[in-house]
Formats: sequence, structure tokens, C-alpha cells
Amino acid sequence: MKTKTLYLYLFFLFLFNDGFAQHKTEIFIIGNIHDSVPNYNSGILFNILDDVKPDIILHEVDREGMEEYIKEANPKGNEIKASNLFIQKYPGTERLPFDFEGRNQYRRNMGMVPTDNLTVKLIDSLYKSKQLSRRETKNYRRFSELTGELMKIATLPPERFNNSHTDKIARKRQHYQYKELLKIVQNRKEFNENYVVKPDHEKISYREGFKRMSDFWDVRNKTMAKNIYNIAFANPNKKIVVLTGFLHRYYLIEELQKLNNSSFIIKEFYK
Repeated sequence: MKTKTLYLYLFFLFLFNDGFAQHKTEIFIIGNIHDSVPNYNSGILFNILDDVKPDIILHEVDREGMEEYIKEANPKGNEIKASNLFIQKYPGTERLPFDFEGRNQYRRNMGMVPTDNLTVKLIDSLYKSKQLSRRETKNYRRFSELTGELMKIATLPPERFNNSHTDKIARKRQHYQYKELLKIVQNRKEFNENYVVKPDHEKISYREGFKRMSDFWDVRNKTMAKNIYNIAFANPNKKIVVLTGFLHRYYLIEELQKLNNSSFIIKEFYK
């Protein structure tokens, strides 16, 4: 009799735990190409959303950007166009921002923009004119190779730029951009001699601007992951789709895994 009771107890315990797991919050982090291309457009993303049927869609914008995003008469980005189509079909779906607040203005005010792009252009110029050291040349070449590899992957179906293999490549590429290229910037005088003028009329060198952008890459991604976590915590037992650029995907997944206390599951849209 005791054995039968134990079996019944274990049976119902299994059912309870299995049912709980099935109703745990699900987070789908979908890495995107923002502009429409032959292999990826708003129609393809809409079909993905329609398969997942999320309760909440998170957009890679801040609160002000979200308001402008929704009000835009003729949106061009894949994410907002697909999101709008989904809302038309499922009007009860909630849409929320999850980005670093004031991202764009903050980067301009701090001199990260346009020094980030100008710095990479200067490195490229030094590379082409063979002025970089052997180690600097090797690191810049590797950065370019990884960038090219990701560009090729971005021409394939979305499953190909939403998987752990591509995440690893993206992680390496971003490491080279914000760690290895930064070493070139810090070691060469050219990046301290060139500067831009910030909105407050103060000068900032390429070196300092690129350093700030490198630091901000970590700050921004950790902030976005924390925002996603807070939204998931406040909305238990929901399906949440996170729409982000696919270079951010690996970072968000890693940070969410650190924050997770078994309250949610990170899933792929194609599984």
C-alpha cells in the first residue's frame, strides 16, 4: 500500500512539475537584419511572429523611440513593419521598448558618434597603406574576415543567423572591434591627433571617442538584457519575442542566462 501511495505521489508530482515547465515564460530572441533584403524582409519576420504568437513584442528602441516608431506613417524597418502587421491581426499584443534610454543622443553627447566610424575608417586607411605593425595588421585583417563571414551568413535564411554557431562568430567579431581594434587606437598617435567636436562644442579625440563606444557596447547590452529580464519577471507565463540586431543576440542570451533564476526559458523560433 505504501509503495502504491509513493507511486501516486511521484506521478502527480511529475504532472505538476511538467505542467509548470510548460507554462514557464518563454523568451525568443530573434536576431534581425534591420533593412529589407531578398532573403529577409518584413513578410518573413511576420510569418515567424505568426508561428510563435507572442503575447509581448520587445523592440530595440527606448521609450521615446517606441512612440515615434509606432506613430511613423511609412515605416521602413523590418521589425516595425512586421510588428504592425502582427498587431493588426492580434490587436491584444503588447509592444514595449527595451533599449538603453536616450541611446542615440547619449552617444552623440559623449562623442562616441561619429568617432566610432571615423576611427575604423582611419584604421582601414592605415592598413591599406601598410602603416600598421604586423600584429595590428593581423588583428585588423581578422576583424575584416569575421565581418565578411557574417555578411555572407546574413544573405541566408534567418535560421542561419539565429543559431549558436553564428552567435560565436558575432561574439568574436565584436571582441575584435571593441577590444583588439581599441588596442590599435590606444597605441597609435594618429588617433589622438584627430578629433571631432561634440554638441557641447568640446573637442574629443578619435581615441577617447572610440574608447567610450567600446565601453558602451558592454553597458548597452547589459542594460538591454536587464530590461528584458525585468519585463519577463513582471509578465510571468507569457511568450515574449525580442527583436534585435543579430550582432546583439549572443550578448543578450549570455546575460539573460546569468540573470535567469529558472523563471523563463530561452527558445529558438524554428524549434
